[in-house]
Amino acid sequence: MEDRIWLIFGFLGHNQFVQLIVHAVLAAILSIIVAKLATKKLQVVPSGCQNVMEAVVSGMLYIGKDVASEEVARKYLVLAGSLAIFIFFGNLMEIIPGFEPPTGNVNLTLTLALIVFIYYNFEGMRKEGIGRYFAHFAGPVKWLSPLIFPVEILSNFSRIISLAFRLFGNIKGDDLFLLVLLMLAPWIFPLAGFALMTFSAILQAFIFMVLTYVYLYGAVSGHEESL
Repeated sequence: MEDRIWLIFGFLGHNQFVQLIVHAVLAAILSIIVAKLATKKLQVVPSGCQNVMEAVVSGMLYIGKDVASEEVARKYLVLAGSLAIFIFFGNLMEIIPGFEPPTGNVNLTLTLALIVFIYYNFEGMRKEGIGRYFAHFAGPVKWLSPLIFPVEILSNFSRIISLAFRLFGNIKGDDLFLLVLLMLAPWIFPLAGFALMTFSAILQAFIFMVLTYVYLYGAVSGHEESL
């Protein structure tokens, strides 16, 4: 299973970091191509790629409004939606022979988690002010603040690990799952595995997007969520 990454990009060498960059760039290029195809010739009555992407964007907005608010959903759609599409294409590479999913590498998932972490904290401080923003971490009871504050700060930082390892662990687990299927029955059962992994690719992108919305909403509204 690990050898598959050399089938397509073997000429680049056996450096995993190089392979990660190549596959991450490829996922980004695919995301841009889909976006360009969807907006190349906009029509009042959409069809083809425009129709599909309008349904996807509408779904993202609906989910954003459901887990946060309409204002947050629309304002941060570019970030949450772009991450979801990029992660989906990255995840999908795990079922394509000759490719390695970049989201199965903790270096990429950690980078994505840091982007979300830095951005939602920045937005919270920009909207609430630095003092008021950090005051939310102290809790409503003042005499408990010295105890609550460090706990809440640690909880806030733990989101980096949660976002990064949730995505990495699931994609890496799918790889191992497919490896077992290929070893046991290389011609029949992998078809079911491919279907499950496609569903997982969509699900993990969806979860990352939802958590991004939740964290942003908590930061800009002053209501921190523990997820």
